[in-house]
Amino acid sequence: MRIAVVHKDLCHSRKCGSECMLYCPRVRTGDETVILDEDGKAQISEELCVGCGICVKKCPFEAIDIITLPEELEYPTHRYGPNSFVLFGLPAPIEGKVTGVIGANGIGKSTSLKILSGQISPNLGIFTEQVRWEDILKKYTGTELFDYLQRLSKESVKVSVKPQYIDVIPKVFQGNVWDLLKTTDERGALDHYLEVLSLRSILDQQIANLSGGELQRVALAAALAREADFYFLDEVTPYLDIYQRMAAASVIREVAGEKPVVLIEHDIAILDMLADTVHIAYGKPAVFGIITRPKGVRIGINQYLDGFLPEENVRFRDYQVSFEIRAHKDGSKREELLVIPDMERSFDKFHLNVHGGVIYAGEVVGIVGENGIGKSTFAKLLAGVEKPDSGSMETSVTISYKPQYLKADTSDTVEFFLRQITKSFDSPQYQHDFIEQLNLAPILQSPVNTLSGGELQRVAIAACLSRPADLYVLDEPSAHLDVEQRVRLTKVFKNQVEGKDAAILVIDHDIYVIDIISERLLVFDGEPGVKGEAKGPFDMRTGMNMFLSQLGVTFRRDMSGRPRINKPESYLDREQKSRGEYYYQDTE
Repeated sequence: MRIAVVHKDLCHSRKCGSECMLYCPRVRTGDETVILDEDGKAQISEELCVGCGICVKKCPFEAIDIITLPEELEYPTHRYGPNSFVLFGLPAPIEGKVTGVIGANGIGKSTSLKILSGQISPNLGIFTEQVRWEDILKKYTGTELFDYLQRLSKESVKVSVKPQYIDVIPKVFQGNVWDLLKTTDERGALDHYLEVLSLRSILDQQIANLSGGELQRVALAAALAREADFYFLDEVTPYLDIYQRMAAASVIREVAGEKPVVLIEHDIAILDMLADTVHIAYGKPAVFGIITRPKGVRIGINQYLDGFLPEENVRFRDYQVSFEIRAHKDGSKREELLVIPDMERSFDKFHLNVHGGVIYAGEVVGIVGENGIGKSTFAKLLAGVEKPDSGSMETSVTISYKPQYLKADTSDTVEFFLRQITKSFDSPQYQHDFIEQLNLAPILQSPVNTLSGGELQRVAIAACLSRPADLYVLDEPSAHLDVEQRVRLTKVFKNQVEGKDAAILVIDHDIYVIDIISERLLVFDGEPGVKGEAKGPFDMRTGMNMFLSQLGVTFRRDMSGRPRINKPESYLDREQKSRGEYYYQDTE
């Protein structure tokens, strides 16, 4: 099966002179293999295309993909239209279980959720006519999805959905938090969710004024409070700190004890702890996606990190994600870059106390702690955005800062925006280290103010690291990024500081991201919204033990070196706590 995908937003036939048509061998012989539609966008006939790939190479905007798929993928689950994305397979909801889905952005996870929740009907790749449910059910006869799809066809399934993009909620609902939540309390569980998710203090606040973390918790509470046969949750951890992620995991697990839950999630630690089975989604973003049959959680996540599926005999990534077991460098062989002074900063209701420490050239330091405990204020103090009440930063150190909340306030293209920041844009090293690693090539001609959250995040990371500086401070760079993109951050950060007189500080709530990228750790403690205290930097083992002991959670490592959350009150959990070893444990 050959598919041809034209990315309409990237296709600019008037700018390129329609090179896909000019160079297509079949067009030259008189066939209409490539034509322009009424909008001036390329349209490729998959029946006539011979798969030579010339149009793919000649397109200056990388708007075309020609893919030959294995024969066993003969029947698509859904396709949006001609020369558009194709999905193969669906995750299977299981009674009383959490079904996890893991994969890159743009690979069909949210599409599969829309199908299972009844928002769209699967068309089996036939978009020229309405596909009957009888034909759909015939394709799924004898599969684990047949009964569910049969109920869906009869509209006898009631579903509750937590959407991926929570920023649309203020656009469709005006009022305060309580006005929204009281309409969802169909199970009598809302009061419990208000307590566990710490929502009581914001019930009187307007939805439009909520932070990302507050809005995420409100959306989760609203979804879980509804009476439904199935619950579909699309990314519950963005904007939440590790404490809030654990609270969210506890209420999801409660619901899963009664009803099926399908969870799409990029935080592997939370997915590992919550899911009973895992489906891997792989393919090429915005071109095609394949969702595997269910796998055991440990095996499935490890296969995903390996980039190889033994049962399918498919390698979908050319590198493995590995976790180093460090006894960590103590900085003795490195030059001091910056001495963080003792500082204090007070606001009306919050006080931050920073204990001095040393940052060394060539290292990446992770920063961990709850939301509202001063991490972002600390970053602003380093960057000079905020001034301390006592103590002062060195003025000789140049700092580049990426804030937590990004503003897309320019209509400049991504390429023009980055060229204004760096003179090295055309150099092979810049193209490799930033454009390739952060996958910016497809969006270089897109205006910055039209980018999605993940695209804007990658551009902001590139912009921050493109500026000449001694210290780079990035606040939550993993937000909106999928697992693949988070892994690539490791290479981007290492390339930026390795062998150079520069260092990187990273604030993040994803334990896996912190574990992969960090050499040392700054730990924040205190009372959210009241007081915060910055300690360190410590070596990873000391820092993580200090941080996780506050949380009361223990991690072990499996045979791949991957950290995994121990089940509360399990033998390993109790044994590690007794030894004060909340982090690194010998491999299984």
